[in-house]
Amino acid sequence: MRILLSADPAIAVPPTGYGGIERIVDALARGLRARGHEVGLVARPDSTCPADALFGWPSLELSGLGPLARNAAAFRTAARAFRPDVIHSFSRLAYLAPLLPSRVPKLMSYQRHTGGRQVTWAARLSRGTLQFSGCSEFICAMGRRAGGTWTAIPNFVELEKLTFVAQVPADAPLLFLSRIESIKGPELAIAIAKGAGRRLLLAGNRPERGPELEFWKSRIEPELGHNGIEWVGEVGDAAKNELLGRAAALVVPIQWDEPFGIVFAEALATGTPVITCRRGATPEIIDPGTTGFFVTSAAEGVAAVGRLPTLSRAACRAAAEARFTRDACLERYLKLYRALGP
Repeated sequence: MRILLSADPAIAVPPTGYGGIERIVDALARGLRARGHEVGLVARPDSTCPADALFGWPSLELSGLGPLARNAAAFRTAARAFRPDVIHSFSRLAYLAPLLPSRVPKLMSYQRHTGGRQVTWAARLSRGTLQFSGCSEFICAMGRRAGGTWTAIPNFVELEKLTFVAQVPADAPLLFLSRIESIKGPELAIAIAKGAGRRLLLAGNRPERGPELEFWKSRIEPELGHNGIEWVGEVGDAAKNELLGRAAALVVPIQWDEPFGIVFAEALATGTPVITCRRGATPEIIDPGTTGFFVTSAAEGVAAVGRLPTLSRAACRAAAEARFTRDACLERYLKLYRALGP
């Protein structure tokens, strides 16, 4: 089967640092090729994913009619050159616009909030050749209200890149691993760590401008270097694996409806339980009392930290192996490709 994948132009595939969707696309491409399929990729030109053919986006801008039109035309050109059996887009729906009337089967995957008239019109204009997938049932439920056929396929982790750690010391640090933004809950994570009297490592890229920079300067930066609160910056795969594996818990108490949250699945793969909030897709990932806890306040977070010894790190790893492996999700995508096929 010839499969043409796409990812937005902002981040290379695979990413060198932050970039959850781009990691999924890279792993999916490698997994498909390992099974004998030919893979084309439309992505940022400096991408190093080992696809059979790489087509670079002409514009790296994500907004504006000019960049949108250039990238949509480039997507059509790539499809004509690669002649795929299936087009699987993780990039913007608008880039698919010139291809919607074609008879090539198309799958549009959403890793973010969705819905609206663009989904309704895309489903109509495709004349049955376009279906949708979401990284969670939460996302699919949003999309179905706008129309089209939706299938939930979760994001996955590559277990070989994440080392299971069966036991950590009693004084192991807590870990916040995500963008340092207000919606991710770093301020609440700090309050939980201080209340529990535990070290907290903050790993992630800090904001550079706008309201989030002010949030960093006023709420996060003053806490650093005190009470065991430390920022270690943005980390790559090797450092992420080490940080997750030696943490007592991943504490990312999100303040928004997370579409999936791949870091939660990555934590489970290392055996590390998760403390977060019941928002968005988190109930599809975390089993409270088994692989982590849901909290709504700093006090509840402190109590959850106290209950960490009741959780089994082996159970966390088992949950990741059962639900979030690349092979399991790859089989679901292949089944969907075949159902879409000509």
